[in-house]
Amino acid sequence: MTLTLDAILHHAGIDPAEAQIMRHAYVKEHHDTGRAGIHIDSTHAEILEYTREQSSSPWSFPRSPSKLWVVFLPEGGDRARLWSVLEYLHEESNDGTRRTFAVADTDHLLDLRGRLVIRWNAPRSWWVTGRKGATYPVMEIADSQPVAFPGFDKLVLDRPKLIAVMREHRYATWRAALASVVGIYLITDTRDGRQYVGKADGAESISQRWSAYAANGHGGNVELRNLDPTTFRYSVLRVFDPSTPTREIDEAESHFKEILNTRKTGLNRN
Repeated sequence: MTLTLDAILHHAGIDPAEAQIMRHAYVKEHHDTGRAGIHIDSTHAEILEYTREQSSSPWSFPRSPSKLWVVFLPEGGDRARLWSVLEYLHEESNDGTRRTFAVADTDHLLDLRGRLVIRWNAPRSWWVTGRKGATYPVMEIADSQPVAFPGFDKLVLDRPKLIAVMREHRYATWRAALASVVGIYLITDTRDGRQYVGKADGAESISQRWSAYAANGHGGNVELRNLDPTTFRYSVLRVFDPSTPTREIDEAESHFKEILNTRKTGLNRN
Protein backbone atom coordinates (compact mmCIF):
# COMPACT_ATOMS: atom_id res chain seq x y z
CA MET A 1 0.00 0.00 0.00
CA THR A 2 1.42 3.40 -1.01
CA LEU A 3 1.87 5.97 1.73
CA THR A 4 0.24 9.26 0.71
CA LEU A 5 0.26 12.76 2.07
CA ASP A 6 -3.24 12.13 3.44
CA ALA A 7 -1.89 9.91 6.22
CA ILE A 8 0.79 12.46 7.09
CA LEU A 9 -1.75 15.29 7.29
CA HIS A 10 -4.24 13.39 9.43
CA HIS A 11 -1.50 12.23 11.79
CA ALA A 12 -0.59 15.91 12.28
CA GLY A 13 -4.22 16.84 12.93
CA ILE A 14 -4.65 18.61 9.59
CA ASP A 15 -7.97 18.18 7.80
CA PRO A 16 -7.24 18.21 4.04
CA ALA A 17 -10.54 20.04 3.53
CA GLU A 18 -9.10 22.99 5.48
CA ALA A 19 -5.76 23.07 3.67
CA GLN A 20 -4.23 23.93 0.33
CA ILE A 21 -1.01 22.33 -0.90
CA MET A 22 1.52 24.54 -2.63
CA ARG A 23 4.83 23.99 -4.42
CA HIS A 24 6.88 27.06 -5.24
CA ALA A 25 9.14 27.28 -8.28
CA TYR A 26 12.60 28.80 -8.29
CA VAL A 27 12.44 31.83 -10.59
CA LYS A 28 14.40 35.09 -10.69
CA GLU A 29 11.38 37.23 -11.49
CA HIS A 30 7.69 36.73 -12.17
CA HIS A 31 6.73 37.98 -15.61
CA ASP A 32 3.17 38.92 -14.60
CA THR A 33 4.02 41.09 -11.59
CA GLY A 34 7.75 41.79 -11.99
CA ARG A 35 8.39 40.85 -8.37
CA ALA A 36 11.52 38.98 -7.40
CA GLY A 37 11.30 35.22 -7.04
CA ILE A 38 13.07 32.86 -4.67
CA HIS A 39 16.08 30.61 -5.12
CA ILE A 40 17.61 27.59 -3.45
CA ASP A 41 19.50 29.75 -0.92
CA SER A 42 16.57 32.00 0.03
CA THR A 43 16.10 32.44 3.77
CA HIS A 44 13.01 31.38 5.68
CA ALA A 45 11.97 35.03 6.00
CA GLU A 46 12.37 35.60 2.26
CA ILE A 47 10.25 32.57 1.38
CA LEU A 48 7.63 33.62 3.92
CA GLU A 49 7.43 37.11 2.39
CA TYR A 50 7.28 35.62 -1.10
CA THR A 51 4.47 33.27 -0.10
CA ARG A 52 2.25 35.91 1.42
CA GLU A 53 2.20 38.02 -1.76
CA GLN A 54 0.12 36.55 -4.57
CA SER A 55 -1.53 37.53 -7.84
CA SER A 56 -5.05 38.95 -7.68
CA SER A 57 -6.10 36.66 -10.52
CA PRO A 58 -8.40 33.87 -9.25
CA TRP A 59 -6.76 31.60 -11.82
CA SER A 60 -3.40 32.05 -10.11
CA PHE A 61 -4.51 31.83 -6.49
CA PRO A 62 -7.78 30.85 -4.77
CA ARG A 63 -10.25 33.66 -4.17
CA SER A 64 -10.91 32.30 -0.66
CA PRO A 65 -7.66 30.78 0.68
CA SER A 66 -7.75 27.79 2.98
CA LYS A 67 -6.98 28.01 6.68
CA LEU A 68 -3.66 26.16 6.36
CA TRP A 69 -1.07 26.40 3.59
CA VAL A 70 1.19 23.35 3.32
CA VAL A 71 4.15 24.70 1.37
CA PHE A 72 6.74 22.66 -0.51
CA LEU A 73 9.87 23.66 -2.44
CA PRO A 74 10.98 22.11 -5.75
CA GLU A 75 13.74 19.55 -6.08
CA GLY A 76 13.67 18.89 -9.78
CA GLY A 77 11.36 16.68 -11.75
CA ASP A 78 8.21 15.87 -9.82
CA ARG A 79 9.77 15.97 -6.35
CA ALA A 80 8.62 18.48 -3.74
CA ARG A 81 10.20 18.86 -0.28
CA LEU A 82 8.23 20.25 2.67
CA TRP A 83 9.21 23.79 3.67
CA SER A 84 6.57 24.86 6.22
CA VAL A 85 2.90 24.93 7.17
CA LEU A 86 1.41 28.41 7.43
CA GLU A 87 -1.83 29.61 8.96
CA TYR A 88 -3.81 32.07 6.86
CA LEU A 89 -4.99 34.92 9.09
CA HIS A 90 -6.54 37.51 6.79
CA GLU A 91 -6.07 39.47 3.57
CA GLU A 92 -4.15 42.69 4.12
CA SER A 93 -4.47 44.35 0.72
CA ASN A 94 -5.56 43.88 -2.89
CA ASP A 95 -4.65 46.51 -5.49
CA GLY A 96 -6.19 44.59 -8.37
CA THR A 97 -2.84 43.13 -9.39
CA ARG A 98 -1.38 41.75 -6.22
CA ARG A 99 -2.89 40.47 -2.98
CA THR A 100 -1.02 40.50 0.30
CA PHE A 101 -1.95 38.15 3.14
CA ALA A 102 -1.16 37.97 6.81
CA VAL A 103 0.16 34.49 7.52
CA ALA A 104 1.99 32.87 10.42
CA ASP A 105 4.23 29.86 10.89
CA THR A 106 2.67 26.94 12.75
CA ASP A 107 4.05 23.90 14.55
CA HIS A 108 2.30 21.50 12.14
CA LEU A 109 4.70 18.92 10.63
CA LEU A 110 7.62 20.67 12.35
CA ASP A 111 9.63 17.47 12.63
CA LEU A 112 9.17 16.70 8.91
CA ARG A 113 10.26 20.05 7.48
CA GLY A 114 13.07 19.55 5.04
CA ARG A 115 12.63 15.78 5.35
CA LEU A 116 9.27 14.96 3.74
CA VAL A 117 9.30 14.60 -0.05
CA ILE A 118 6.14 13.98 -2.09
CA ARG A 119 5.56 13.43 -5.79
CA TRP A 120 3.97 16.54 -7.29
CA ASN A 121 1.31 15.17 -9.63
CA ALA A 122 0.16 18.54 -11.01
CA PRO A 123 2.99 19.78 -13.28
CA ARG A 124 0.85 22.63 -14.65
CA SER A 125 -0.29 23.88 -11.24
CA TRP A 126 1.68 25.31 -8.34
CA TRP A 127 -1.15 24.83 -5.84
CA VAL A 128 -3.92 22.28 -5.40
CA THR A 129 -6.69 21.73 -2.89
CA GLY A 130 -5.91 19.84 0.26
CA ARG A 131 -8.09 16.92 -0.82
CA LYS A 132 -6.24 16.58 -4.13
CA GLY A 133 -2.80 17.04 -2.58
CA ALA A 134 -3.64 14.43 0.04
CA THR A 135 -3.63 11.80 -2.69
CA TYR A 136 -0.01 12.56 -3.67
CA PRO A 137 2.41 9.75 -2.78
CA VAL A 138 5.20 10.15 -0.26
CA MET A 139 8.53 9.55 -2.00
CA GLU A 140 10.89 9.99 0.94
CA ILE A 141 11.12 10.83 4.61
CA ALA A 142 14.79 11.56 5.10
CA ASP A 143 16.66 10.81 8.30
CA SER A 144 17.14 13.81 10.55
CA GLN A 145 20.79 14.72 10.04
CA PRO A 146 22.64 16.38 12.94
CA VAL A 147 23.44 20.03 12.36
CA ALA A 148 26.83 21.26 13.60
CA PHE A 149 26.70 23.93 16.29
CA PRO A 150 28.06 27.18 14.76
CA GLY A 151 29.42 28.65 17.98
CA PHE A 152 27.90 31.18 20.37
CA ASP A 153 29.25 34.20 18.49
CA LYS A 154 27.58 33.11 15.23
CA LEU A 155 24.26 32.07 16.71
CA VAL A 156 21.39 34.12 15.22
CA LEU A 157 17.94 32.50 15.21
CA ASP A 158 14.59 33.69 13.93
CA ARG A 159 11.55 32.31 15.77
CA PRO A 160 10.90 29.26 13.52
CA LYS A 161 14.58 28.31 13.84
CA LEU A 162 14.46 28.79 17.62
CA ILE A 163 11.48 26.44 17.88
CA ALA A 164 13.26 23.87 15.71
CA VAL A 165 16.46 24.11 17.78
CA MET A 166 14.55 23.56 21.00
CA ARG A 167 12.59 20.57 19.69
CA GLU A 168 14.25 18.70 16.87
CA HIS A 169 16.72 15.86 17.32
CA ARG A 170 19.13 17.22 14.71
CA TYR A 171 19.84 20.22 16.97
CA ALA A 172 20.69 18.14 20.04
CA THR A 173 24.28 19.45 20.13
CA TRP A 174 22.98 23.03 20.00
CA ARG A 175 20.79 22.42 23.04
CA ALA A 176 23.69 20.75 24.85
CA ALA A 177 25.92 23.77 24.17
CA LEU A 178 23.26 26.24 25.31
CA ALA A 179 22.56 24.12 28.40
CA SER A 180 26.22 24.26 29.42
CA VAL A 181 26.35 28.03 29.90
CA VAL A 182 24.61 30.96 31.47
CA GLY A 183 24.93 34.48 30.15
CA ILE A 184 23.48 37.47 28.36
CA TYR A 185 21.34 37.23 25.24
CA LEU A 186 19.62 39.67 22.88
CA ILE A 187 16.12 39.58 21.39
CA THR A 188 15.51 41.93 18.46
CA ASP A 189 12.07 42.71 17.07
CA THR A 190 12.93 42.95 13.38
CA ARG A 191 9.75 44.92 12.64
CA ASP A 192 10.97 48.07 14.37
CA GLY A 193 14.52 47.27 15.52
CA ARG A 194 13.73 47.47 19.23
CA GLN A 195 15.86 45.19 21.38
CA TYR A 196 15.61 43.35 24.68
CA VAL A 197 18.65 42.33 26.72
CA GLY A 198 18.02 39.29 28.92
CA LYS A 199 20.04 37.00 31.12
CA ALA A 200 20.17 33.39 32.22
CA ASP A 201 21.89 32.86 35.55
CA GLY A 202 21.99 30.66 38.61
CA ALA A 203 20.49 27.26 37.89
CA GLU A 204 18.85 28.47 34.68
CA SER A 205 20.89 27.97 31.50
CA ILE A 206 20.42 29.83 28.22
CA SER A 207 18.80 26.67 26.85
CA GLN A 208 16.17 26.78 29.58
CA ARG A 209 15.42 30.45 29.00
CA TRP A 210 15.14 30.01 25.24
CA SER A 211 12.93 26.95 25.65
CA ALA A 212 10.46 29.20 27.45
CA TYR A 213 10.57 31.70 24.55
CA ALA A 214 10.00 28.87 22.07
CA ALA A 215 6.99 27.70 24.08
CA ASN A 216 5.10 30.96 24.57
CA GLY A 217 6.99 33.78 22.85
CA HIS A 218 7.57 35.93 25.95
CA GLY A 219 9.31 33.62 28.42
CA GLY A 220 7.47 35.27 31.29
CA ASN A 221 8.95 38.72 30.58
CA VAL A 222 6.38 41.48 31.10
CA GLU A 223 8.08 43.64 28.44
CA LEU A 224 7.49 41.01 25.75
CA ARG A 225 4.15 39.59 26.84
CA ASN A 226 1.95 41.75 24.61
CA LEU A 227 4.18 41.61 21.52
CA ASP A 228 3.88 39.30 18.52
CA PRO A 229 7.00 37.08 18.69
CA THR A 230 6.88 35.94 15.05
CA THR A 231 9.42 38.61 14.03
CA PHE A 232 11.78 38.12 16.98
CA ARG A 233 15.45 37.26 16.40
CA TYR A 234 17.61 35.69 19.11
CA SER A 235 21.38 35.94 19.62
CA VAL A 236 23.97 35.54 22.38
CA LEU A 237 25.95 38.52 23.64
CA ARG A 238 28.17 36.85 26.25
CA VAL A 239 28.40 33.46 27.92
CA PHE A 240 29.64 32.52 31.41
CA ASP A 241 30.45 29.33 33.24
CA PRO A 242 27.49 28.33 35.48
CA SER A 243 29.71 28.80 38.54
CA THR A 244 30.10 32.54 37.79
CA PRO A 245 28.78 34.74 40.65
CA THR A 246 25.37 36.25 39.92
CA ARG A 247 26.75 39.73 40.63
CA GLU A 248 29.16 39.46 37.69
CA ILE A 249 26.37 38.40 35.33
CA ASP A 250 24.14 41.23 36.57
CA GLU A 251 26.92 43.73 35.85
CA ALA A 252 27.32 42.38 32.30
CA GLU A 253 23.57 42.58 31.72
CA SER A 254 23.50 46.19 32.91
CA HIS A 255 26.48 47.00 30.67
CA PHE A 256 24.78 45.71 27.53
CA LYS A 257 21.52 47.48 28.38
CA GLU A 258 23.51 50.70 28.70
CA ILE A 259 25.54 50.45 25.49
CA LEU A 260 22.54 49.28 23.44
CA ASN A 261 20.28 51.87 25.08
CA THR A 262 17.53 49.31 25.52
CA ARG A 263 16.04 51.01 28.59
CA LYS A 264 15.26 54.22 26.69
CA THR A 265 14.69 53.10 23.11
CA GLY A 266 14.33 49.37 23.49
CA LEU A 267 12.18 46.85 25.33
CA ASN A 268 13.85 46.76 28.78
CA ARG A 269 11.94 48.48 31.58
CA ASN A 270 14.81 48.51 34.06
